[in-house]
Amino acid sequence: MRKNLALLYRPRTLGDFIGQAHLLAPSSPLRRLIEEDALQHSFFYGPPGVGKTTLARIVAERLDYPFYEFNATTLKVDELRSIFKKHAHALRKPLVFIDEVHRLTRTQQEVLLPFMERYDALIIGASTENPYFSLTAAMRSRSLLFEFKPLRREDLEKMLARVTAKEGIELDAEARNYLLDSSGGDMRAMLNLLEAAAGVKRSIDLPTLRSLRPGALHDGSNSADTHYNLISAMIKSMRGSDIDAAFYWMARLIVGGEPPEFIARRMVIFASEDIGNANPNALGVAVDTMNAVSRIGYPEARIILAQCLVYLASSPKSNAAYVAVNKAVKAVEKGVIQPVPKHLRSPDHPGYLYPHDFGGWVEQAYLEKPLHFYDSKGVGYEKRLDEWIKKIKGKEH
Repeated sequence: MRKNLALLYRPRTLGDFIGQAHLLAPSSPLRRLIEEDALQHSFFYGPPGVGKTTLARIVAERLDYPFYEFNATTLKVDELRSIFKKHAHALRKPLVFIDEVHRLTRTQQEVLLPFMERYDALIIGASTENPYFSLTAAMRSRSLLFEFKPLRREDLEKMLARVTAKEGIELDAEARNYLLDSSGGDMRAMLNLLEAAAGVKRSIDLPTLRSLRPGALHDGSNSADTHYNLISAMIKSMRGSDIDAAFYWMARLIVGGEPPEFIARRMVIFASEDIGNANPNALGVAVDTMNAVSRIGYPEARIILAQCLVYLASSPKSNAAYVAVNKAVKAVEKGVIQPVPKHLRSPDHPGYLYPHDFGGWVEQAYLEKPLHFYDSKGVGYEKRLDEWIKKIKGKEH
């Protein structure tokens, strides 16, 4: 009879929680908010099997909140309204947990907004997708966002030791390493494989595990190669214009089960950060790739990703825009705050010179004091833009 080890050994308290030290270390902001009963609406996002649902249940238990758990794919708004009405006058508001929150429709998100605004319940959502892409700005503005990361090998080892000791399961060294390394930082996947193998034989060896999981999940067969390292290697290879190396790292991601949308989103960022105006078409190609793979999926999505990879790796590179915006943001953060000149304020001031009335450009001040952030690299199409700006300002000679 199946025990469901993942559920049986799910941590019940913050003290038992394994992993996510960047979020739950003593005195960390999230932990303090939970311990002080001051947690606001929150969205936990990250890969599967890393503790998102577990933490939501721990919060409800610790704070003694009535707990309601839903999946966004089957959520009915009337059910939510019924819960809010039931607890309208209760001393403790309910905690409503919504899994796969990225699957909420825009209409469902809009329906939730007034309940969130009035705090009729504490809303916690979990998602494997970044809420910056999947939730409306209105939902994000009412919530805290916390990124969960793949569990470290030592986190998995701690749980594995606990479970095998209590369940009397034996693992040889090779089997233990494979179980840890092939689970891709996913606790649930590790325990599910362990349970399946234990159903075959109580003394588990490597061939048994490989027969049940022929390849690694998500991150390749080496515990050091998390998907963060793999995508980093792919991006750095494209930045270095090494097409074959970029293909290898992308293949590792694909074979490891990384969603094509994740790879495509990183390509979009790369197109702007590393290519920029050296080839402005690169951003359009990457965005088209992201839209296409989200509709097609594997196995064909790999072809679209491959085409985009070759284009990006082969393009001239410039990070001039990326460097400039970082400099500008840093200046503002350091207190470089200038007032908006009177002639630039809204509505139009009589002192404002309308460039179109002067053939497209006229000399006037746009800052109280000059600032300098942008330095063109003069690469690719960027060189043409440099020529344009000089011609516009009458400085081509």
